[in-house]
Amino acid sequence: MSRRNRPSSVQNRHSPVLRSELAHAAARLIAEDGMEYGLAKRKAARQLGLPANFPLPGNAEVEEAVRDYQAIYQEEEQAERLAWLREAAVFLMRRLERFSPWLTGSVLEGTATRHSRIDILLFPDSAKEVEIFLLDQGIPFHHGTPRNERVEALLVIDDEALPANLIVLPPREERVNVKGADGRIRPRAKVAAVEALLAAENR
Repeated sequence: MSRRNRPSSVQNRHSPVLRSELAHAAARLIAEDGMEYGLAKRKAARQLGLPANFPLPGNAEVEEAVRDYQAIYQEEEQAERLAWLREAAVFLMRRLERFSPWLTGSVLEGTATRHSRIDILLFPDSAKEVEIFLLDQGIPFHHGTPRNERVEALLVIDDEALPANLIVLPPREERVNVKGADGRIRPRAKVAAVEALLAAENR
């Protein structure tokens, strides 16, 4: 429904119905097109004809809508994709064991889409060590742009079998909780915990 055709009562900035509609519209863009949360929310708001100052839903609300969308429209596909990504994560974490790898992001949280990549936190003495290791192992990668100044390097693996982002942080950061763009502490897990998730799914 376009903004022009919306009843004035629905235009209320605090309408929970409209916020839910926006969250689910953003969830569809994330699940189907692989959009980043912030971009998906802004595009969904434009598609719904909402004013520029309309308060966008939080990432937690959109994440729940993503889970709903996947359960309804992508249940089998998403389950297979998630299992494959977690298996790839375990394989890669085992190879990167010397750098104290932790899995984080959508692959751990269970909201990975067909466009998602594996996010692994590493805590080496220097980012150069990881780069040399990848070169020695013949694993192709390129440098991405870190999202915050705490990250020493973002190494993006260029391999369809291992679609991963290696987020390199200094060793002192391993005991510090990592927060997402929305300020929420993001869960993370060592390889044994990821293997336990896979074992539970295969029961």
